[in-house]
Amino acid sequence: MSSNPNAQGFSTASIHAGYEPDEFYGSINIPIYASTTFAQNGPNDLRNGFEYTRVGNPTIVSLEKTVAALEGAQFGRAFSSGMAATDILFRILLKPGDHIILGNDAYGGTFRLIDTVFTAWGVEYTVVDTAVAAEVAAAIKENTKLIWVETPTNPALSITDIAAIAELTKGTNAKLVVDNTFASPYLQQPLALGAHAVLHSTTKYIGGHSDVVGGIVVTNDAALDEELLFLQGGVGPIPSVFDAYLTARGLKTLAVRMERHCDNAEKVADLLDSRPEVSTVLYPGLASHPGHEVAAKQMKRFGAMISVRFAGGEEAAKKFCTSTKLICLAESLGGVESLLEHPATMTHQSAAGSQLEVPRDLVRISIGIEDIEDLLADVEQALDQL
Repeated sequence: MSSNPNAQGFSTASIHAGYEPDEFYGSINIPIYASTTFAQNGPNDLRNGFEYTRVGNPTIVSLEKTVAALEGAQFGRAFSSGMAATDILFRILLKPGDHIILGNDAYGGTFRLIDTVFTAWGVEYTVVDTAVAAEVAAAIKENTKLIWVETPTNPALSITDIAAIAELTKGTNAKLVVDNTFASPYLQQPLALGAHAVLHSTTKYIGGHSDVVGGIVVTNDAALDEELLFLQGGVGPIPSVFDAYLTARGLKTLAVRMERHCDNAEKVADLLDSRPEVSTVLYPGLASHPGHEVAAKQMKRFGAMISVRFAGGEEAAKKFCTSTKLICLAESLGGVESLLEHPATMTHQSAAGSQLEVPRDLVRISIGIEDIEDLLADVEQALDQL
């Protein structure tokens, strides 16, 4: 086994990076260290660096190392949720009087946090289409400290050229952070494209089974990591050790799951694109998608998220949501099962009336790893009811 996890293949690293079987029992999997505190050899003489789980636990650290290896990062810090990770990053990178640039299509929870909590703290924000680098460039100011990019975006599946935006930060005070949740580390590594940090809601593809909530931030910036470590312990938004174990367990199969997710999504997108009930299919794998070429350049494949706009408007969108039998109407995404939702009234209702408002004729579908024949049949019968 290579001593450098970043030199391993992706699947190998997802299974082996971050943990070696110990010399005592040789457990193949990282144990769940369900202990709040750790015995010390003497006052402040720690055994392998662990003293109290809020400031470090072997199960959590193992997960952090694995995700960091998969993203080509030196450092990783795990949190209790994707939003907890987002909040900590904001606290580090933004202070009263600072400015953030946000995409005009983004997760509703991220926008809500900026628009309520951080504006009350004196932080300014500008919303632009980050897929247009010129718009980002025009929005950068002296006090711009953070450019927040999702690609693909949630829920319109817009694609931003990460390398192009990273280039814009040179000579400025701004850091580029990429929310890589929709792509997962298997499909995209933003640090290699110039991002300063990468965030994941590990609840989604990394955990992959809709049974555990979590978040993680990875970076090659030692100073940023030091601040992440301080607030991780100082504020305490850590994952439970059981959650960290479940997330690490799911992560081992990320590569094989993502291949099946993408296989299925490509076929479902083609079906949706052929139907008259659908006015627009938003999927970067389609040649008609405006971000197709950029996605092909910076992603391994095109992902498993599809958004659809219906010719019959909001009524048709909601009817479709309640007509599928196999694909379940529920929030979240990235699990082995297929889910769909109506963002305007569910995950993104906090963006109503803002520059991030989601069209009411749009449905977001998270394509799972079921048999493709069953998924296609379910989509067809639901469309037939419109």
